[in-house]
Amino acid sequence: MTQEELRVGVVGAGRMGADHVDRLAHHILRARVSAVVDVDPLRAAEVAQTAPAAESFTALQEMLDADAVDAVVLATPGFLHEEALLRLIHAGIPTLCEKPLTPDPESSMRVMEAEAVSGRQLIQVGFMRRFDAGYRQLKAVINSGEYGELLMLHLQHRNPSTPPGFTNEMIINDSVVHEFDAVRFFTGSEIDSVQVRVGRTTSLAAPGLQDPQQVVIQTSSGLLADVEIFCSAQFGYQVRTQAVFERGVVAVGEAGELEVTADGRRGTAVDAGFVSRFRDAYDVEVQAWVDAVHQGRIAGPSAWDGYATAACCAAGVASQGGDGIVSVELAARPEFYG
Repeated sequence: MTQEELRVGVVGAGRMGADHVDRLAHHILRARVSAVVDVDPLRAAEVAQTAPAAESFTALQEMLDADAVDAVVLATPGFLHEEALLRLIHAGIPTLCEKPLTPDPESSMRVMEAEAVSGRQLIQVGFMRRFDAGYRQLKAVINSGEYGELLMLHLQHRNPSTPPGFTNEMIINDSVVHEFDAVRFFTGSEIDSVQVRVGRTTSLAAPGLQDPQQVVIQTSSGLLADVEIFCSAQFGYQVRTQAVFERGVVAVGEAGELEVTADGRRGTAVDAGFVSRFRDAYDVEVQAWVDAVHQGRIAGPSAWDGYATAACCAAGVASQGGDGIVSVELAARPEFYG
C-alpha cells in the first residue's frame, strides 16, 4: 500500500453503503473502492459499477480470501456487525463501522476484547456528527469555558417517517444512539442513567409505535440532558442541540441553511434526511479515517465509544419498557482505550 492507493472495500450495498461507494470514488483522496460486498449479487454488481475497477462479492470472507482490500467500510445492518468485525480484526483490516458497533453491550464487549488481543485499534465507529462543523464549534465553545460551565443540554432529533417494521426499541437503538454519543462527545463524561417517557402519540405514527418520546440523561459529572425524539414528524429531518451555560446559551441547528423572506413569509429549507443534513460531516469523517489508516491509527470514535453507547441503549430500552430511571451498566474502561 502506498500513500496514494488505499484499497477500500464497502460491505453492504444498501442506501448507506452505496452512498459511501460514491463518496470514496469521487470525493475522497488517497483511496479507491476496490470491492463491494452484498448478499444480493445484482445489487453488489450494480453498486460496484459506480466505482472504477471495483470488484463485487457476495460474502465478506470471499473478499478477504481474494486479498482485495486494505481497509473496509462496514455498512450492513447492525445485527450482522459482530461476526463481520471479528473476522476483520482477525485479518488485521482497519474498519470504519457504521453505527451501531453491535446491537448490545455484550457483543460489543466481545469485539473490544478481540481488538485488544490484536494489539492495535482497528475499528472506528461511524458517529459522523462528531465531524459536523457545528458540533465541533460547539465542542470548542464548551472546552473554552467562555460562557462558564456547561449546565444542561437540550437535543431534538426529528425524522420525517419510519421504514416498515420500525419498532419502539429501534427509536432508541437506531436514533437516540446518536444523542447518547453526542452527550458523551460534548461533555467528555460517561452517561450514568437514562429515563424514557412516553406521552401523547401522533396519529401519523406506524401502528404500535409510541412516537414522540422524551429521553432524560444524566452524566457522571451531574449534567442533565433531555432528548425529544420524533420519528414521524412528516415535514423533514431536523437535528438541533442547545447548550445552556452559566452565562449564555449556544445552539447548533441546520447547517448552512439560507433564510428566505418572500410572499409574506420567512423560513429556511428543511433537509429530507440524514444523508443530506450530514453530507459534509460524512465526507470529513471518511477522509480523516483514510488519512489515519495510512498512518496506522484511527481518527474518531473507538470500539469503546461503540460499547458505551450500546450500554446506554440497553438502559434506554429497559426504561422504555417501564423500568423508570435505569442506571447504565458500564465496565471499567480498559487501558487499551485510554
